[in-house]
Amino acid sequence: MNRRDRLGRALRGESVDVVPVWLMRQAGRHLPGYRALRERHEILEIARTPALAADVTIEPLARYDLDAGVVFADITIPFFGLGVDFRIDPGVGPVIARPLRGPADVDALRAFSAERDAGFVGGAIREFRERRPDRPIVGFAGAPFTLASYLVEGRPSRELPETRRMLLGDPATFGRLLDRLTEPTIEYLTMQARAGAEALQLFDTWVGQLSRRTFETVVLPRLRTVFDALVPLRLPTIYFSTGSDHLLELAATSHATALSVDWRVPLGAVRRRVGPDLALQGNLDPMALLTDVPTVRRMVRDVLDEIPDHRGHVFNLGHGVPPDARMECVDAVVTAVHEFSAGGAP
Repeated sequence: MNRRDRLGRALRGESVDVVPVWLMRQAGRHLPGYRALRERHEILEIARTPALAADVTIEPLARYDLDAGVVFADITIPFFGLGVDFRIDPGVGPVIARPLRGPADVDALRAFSAERDAGFVGGAIREFRERRPDRPIVGFAGAPFTLASYLVEGRPSRELPETRRMLLGDPATFGRLLDRLTEPTIEYLTMQARAGAEALQLFDTWVGQLSRRTFETVVLPRLRTVFDALVPLRLPTIYFSTGSDHLLELAATSHATALSVDWRVPLGAVRRRVGPDLALQGNLDPMALLTDVPTVRRMVRDVLDEIPDHRGHVFNLGHGVPPDARMECVDAVVTAVHEFSAGGAP
């Protein structure tokens, strides 16, 4: 089978020779090339320089037999075009200089143009395609709710107190904020597809903080708007969230091609809950990468056994590669996925 086809076929539920594997945050922190680059350049500087971003995107494929690259960027990239003053602090994440707290702040957001404000991401994708034509590349964006939570909180927050205060106490303003973020998300992902991305993932890191009712009435309609707008691109789409076991059945109706889930729920249970037609991505516990090769191989086998026929399964972590991951463990994941799903013995 053509290696370029393996990921797309699996995401569409078609037969594949082995389960494809790529890893969220495979490009970056645990790799020596990236660490050396970070000694000279800030994260956003790398992301905004196509040649550097392509170097980082390609490094893990040079070290591991991965089935796809994922463009090196950050979900906050659209903030540049929206006129948001922000930075990314190491060990913290996005920090917003002036968090949004009311209607006037939402109305002050600038109009977004993907080519003008984030065209460098498309440039990195095109450079990857030129240098690694043997592998597809995954494009991605932050989901409207998660982007909104950063803008309102001002920095990463697990409890999201300001976000939930606005959502519950001023739903009109919060709804307008989500709407202002939905169109840029569509445009940003469309730009990546036109640059050559062959699958698109939407990250909703903080949506697990919401109740089912709030997710269904406030967030889900915007997700459907995004995924429906991407249908004409004829590319597989992936919706990823964390801490969202209570939302799985609803998330499965987002109109994405595939559902990517964290490590907290076995994939077999997810399959039974969402049905046979939706492709699944995941869901090895990222902390496995801090252990040893025998442990990794056993845990990979356990994940693969959750979907015995392997149809509609893309192997990934339940979240990103941790910065202190052991390279031999990352390599063991990729090798074991291919070996076991092709019928190899442990």
